[in-house]
Amino acid sequence: MAMHACLSNAISIRFSSLDTLRSPGLINDVSARRRNASPICCSFKRKTGFVEQILDYIEGGPKLRKWYGAPDLRPKNEEFAEEEDESLEEETRDAILVTNGDSEIGQMVILSLIVKRARVKSLVKDKRAAVESFGTYVESISGDTRDKSFMKKALKGVHAIICPSNEGFFSEIGSMRGVQHIVLLSQLAVYRGSRGIQALMNDKVCKLAEKDEAAIIASGIPYTIIRAGLLQNSPGGQQGFSFKEGVAAEGKLSKEDAALICVEALDSAPRTGLIFEVANGEKVVLDWKECFASLMNEGGLLQ
Repeated sequence: MAMHACLSNAISIRFSSLDTLRSPGLINDVSARRRNASPICCSFKRKTGFVEQILDYIEGGPKLRKWYGAPDLRPKNEEFAEEEDESLEEETRDAILVTNGDSEIGQMVILSLIVKRARVKSLVKDKRAAVESFGTYVESISGDTRDKSFMKKALKGVHAIICPSNEGFFSEIGSMRGVQHIVLLSQLAVYRGSRGIQALMNDKVCKLAEKDEAAIIASGIPYTIIRAGLLQNSPGGQQGFSFKEGVAAEGKLSKEDAALICVEALDSAPRTGLIFEVANGEKVVLDWKECFASLMNEGGLLQ
């Protein structure tokens, strides 16, 4: 089955109910039903729900936590010992940093990465809420992104950054030493295509988006800039895609589909950079690696 269809079927409907997923009452209810379940064996396997899958990740113990990418829970004295030896060890860069992790689309990206068993770090405004939402599966970090020492800590161990529509981020953070790939979900084409009073309202964010793209291009780090159509709160996996030049200014893109494209882009880092437009359309993507390779071969740069 196609990667897009598989991932969309796993998370598309559930993304629209993130608040329900975070509800302690719902998780407690699922746990109670498990404890009171009848021991009678059935001749068929019931499909596991998304909440139960997340509960499996949380309750599954060290082995399952390791399988799904969550860090092992260690005694504090071991953590302190590791911190003391950090300067003596070569840094391992295997984490993906998601900016704007509090946003709806940021959480969609994070959940997609958890499903792929990736090590995730996330910049958030409300660390407590983020920890309640994702537990040990995400290292949530809160602070001033203009602070060089904070960003050095945030980027520690990070090999890739996904920035889902967080205008102004890259024009402020400065050095991204050690990062090997940047994925930016940009609404620049939408801002540039707006007219009348909407153009005036978008003027500030348009300039920030332009600065972000310029900063990424000048960084020397391989980048993928996804200029998406107007982001919509609609189910993903229901439509195909269009990658034609100019489509982003007039078209629309499901947030779930946008999150999927950001995550899939991680497996297709360009040598230098790739910029392309995308909106929902008629083209069915069966293999995202082939899709990105095709965009690179076509020159895909729309600067």
